Amino acid sequence: METWMMVFVVAVAISVIIQTAMLVAMYVQFRAVSQEVERLKGEFDTKVTPILTNVRRMLEDSQERIASITADTAEIARLARTQAQRVDRILTDAGERLRGQIARGDHIVSGALEMIEDTGAQVKKTLWKPLNQVSAVMRGVMVGLDVLRGNRKPLADAMRQDEELFI
Repeated sequence: METWMMVFVVAVAISVIIQTAMLVAMYVQFRAVSQEVERLKGEFDTKVTPILTNVRRMLEDSQERIASITADTAEIARLARTQAQRVDRILTDAGERLRGQIARGDHIVSGALEMIEDTGAQVKKTLWKPLNQVSAVMRGVMVGLDVLRGNRKPLADAMRQDEELFI
């Protein structure tokens, strides 16, 4: 049994030595990886830090520009709104004036037409009445001359002849 014990003790010792060697190998590997990570971190810092600084500076500059652009855009929108309201007022005023002028023109044209109609009626009354009277006198004179010449039959005969034509 002692031999067995010795075998187990030797086996445990060999196991411990192997584990220790593995732990040392792992330590060496972790140390190499840690050094590589430190080297990469330094390289990353030297390359990325200037880029981040530039990006930060551009963002700071852009904030002022964006604020300026936003303010300018708001001012433009306000001015456009004001101009649109002014144009609306002008167009409304022009429309109302145009309606008034059209109504005034309609009134003037209507008045002129009434004057023309009145003038036409007055001319008709003034000129046609005397012309009708002159025309009647002329017809009477012509009929009288015809009767005197004997070219025309008396009025009663002419009326009888006209009645016969209608029957």
